Amino acid sequence: MIKAIVTDIEGTTSSLSFVKDVLFPYARAKLPEFVRQHRGEPHIKQLLADTCTEVEIGLDIEDAITQLIEWIDQDKKITPLKALQGLIWEAGYKQGDFKGHLYQDAIDNLKIWNNRGISLYVYSSGSVLAQKLLFGHTDSGDLRPLFSGYFDTTIGGKKEADSYRKIAEEIGFAANNILFLSDIKEELDAAKTVGFQTIWLTRDHEPDVHAEHPQVGSFDDISLD
Repeated sequence: MIKAIVTDIEGTTSSLSFVKDVLFPYARAKLPEFVRQHRGEPHIKQLLADTCTEVEIGLDIEDAITQLIEWIDQDKKITPLKALQGLIWEAGYKQGDFKGHLYQDAIDNLKIWNNRGISLYVYSSGSVLAQKLLFGHTDSGDLRPLFSGYFDTTIGGKKEADSYRKIAEEIGFAANNILFLSDIKEELDAAKTVGFQTIWLTRDHEPDVHAEHPQVGSFDDISLD
């Protein structure tokens, strides 16, 4: 019996193009000036220190900015970068520069599942702040009340089985009572390893006939019975 659903964002509830063509370029363009303007704030100081820790050398402010931009260009899932991106996107959402994109089938079914008493969670490589901003600023309004919690890479990498073990512990349900939704096979493999039920969102891609995970084209095709 499914008691909780954990969903990915990119390619699952939201289009990859929104992240790739809107959010990432926005953060890349704004990051240098944002870091320079806020460098004296404790939270930004810590994120810059974490950036130095990641590369295991001391960096001045301009070198740190260069490193962060390089990680964006390489699509690295590095925690201090994701945290900074979230702060930059927060400003963008508040200024009305863009709204969070969600597939309508995802919105409709998340509401149905919430009404059925199923606990909903998000697990994304984007920071928890970025997740809340996306779900809080959609064309359908603020969808954050649908969710019981959010997880990012501070709990572990999305392709690491131990991350899902920790999520199950925090949620408080047995792993086999939790369904994980993603468009990435390696993430689904990791979740399945610890006992999660899994569904692969293929969206616009051809299904993998060799996959061990049930595959669907949209949330409308998901049956929890």
